[in-house]
Amino acid sequence: MVKFSIVCSSNQNRSMAAHALFKQRGLSVSSYGTGSKVRLPGPSIHQPKVYDFGIPYDTMYQELKATNQRLYTDNGVLELLERNRSVKLAPERFQDAKERHEIIITCEERCFDAVCEGKSSPLIVSKLSYKYNSAIYYNK
Repeated sequence: MVKFSIVCSSNQNRSMAAHALFKQRGLSVSSYGTGSKVRLPGPSIHQPKVYDFGIPYDTMYQELKATNQRLYTDNGVLELLERNRSVKLAPERFQDAKERHEIIITCEERCFDAVCEGKSSPLIVSKLSYKYNSAIYYNK
């Protein structure tokens, strides 16, 4: 079976939505982020909540719920983490992955560039181009 890898910056939103869908369809899939840290919307666009890769989604969920349940419910983050923790344990960083990737789908150009850096094994890499509207996380 072909192994798919879906990559976005923080392994939270786009890559996890695709991961959940591929998994639901019975496909072999993993998902990753390429950023230096995991960033989630915080009180404002300039104040993201930042975590290290490897921190479980459930830990993030519980911490944010205890910190400000209303904020993180209103901006959609708790719903996002609820989905993520049902798919896998924690966000993973692509650069630290040990497994072989056969087909990699990236969600933005900078992730495409990060995936292509230093990879010598044969693989197929595709970048999906679409307009992403993060404003939904900041609705009050």
